[in-house]
Amino acid sequence: MTSSDKPGNAAAASAGHTEPTGATGVAAQDWATAAADPQYRAAVVDLLGALAYGELAAFERLAEDAKLAPTLADKAELAKMASAEFHHFERLRGRLAEIGEEPTGAMEPFVAAYDGFHKQTDPSDWLEGLVKAYVGDSIASDFYREVAARLDSDTRELVLAVLDDTGHAGFAVEKVRAAIDADPRVGGRLALWARRLMGEALSQSQRVVADRDALSTMLVGGVADGFDLAEVGRMFSRITEAHTKRMAALGLAA
Repeated sequence: MTSSDKPGNAAAASAGHTEPTGATGVAAQDWATAAADPQYRAAVVDLLGALAYGELAAFERLAEDAKLAPTLADKAELAKMASAEFHHFERLRGRLAEIGEEPTGAMEPFVAAYDGFHKQTDPSDWLEGLVKAYVGDSIASDFYREVAARLDSDTRELVLAVLDDTGHAGFAVEKVRAAIDADPRVGGRLALWARRLMGEALSQSQRVVADRDALSTMLVGGVADGFDLAEVGRMFSRITEAHTKRMAALGLAA
């Protein structure tokens, strides 16, 4: 996932991923105050459940990708990243329990969407796995950061922390660019793969939101400081722009 000191940081910044300044409404409240609204609470539980299962799935995927690694050093690097993703999962699971929610129950509604995405985008080799983690995870992170700006301060801090980079961004850019330098034909194949990932990731995000009433109501302004429909369009435009910049960092055409 992308952080401020890794490749893709300019994309994240351009996508509006900054902490709210002069926050008002829910964004200026803490969890205890904001959670008095049952609809808001339900939306945050959904969000944390979706994030928790996403981190667990990322851990599993990175552990699988490590099997495709061409060198022992690469294998060890992916194992370290997988461990970081599991640590993020544990923080989210702990937070759900802390606010009185059963973590498994909060994650369950999102299993089908995540598993469907990973099944449809199963990489065929090491390089496709790297691009998937870099592109797919970054799109998801962009989406969740957009949402985080409208959350209470406690939840926002947690969400931004678990979206922090595990080291995959710089690692993926280095390895993919080296592969393209060694064989330029690789670039065309990976560019097509990344476009497919972009479409699938956006579709997954939209499905997740559409299937959960509390979450969709929050996002379109019915709860807290949500988006209006025009802002939803601008949000996806920012995500697309950030994706284009990340593709350039990989040496691929968007």
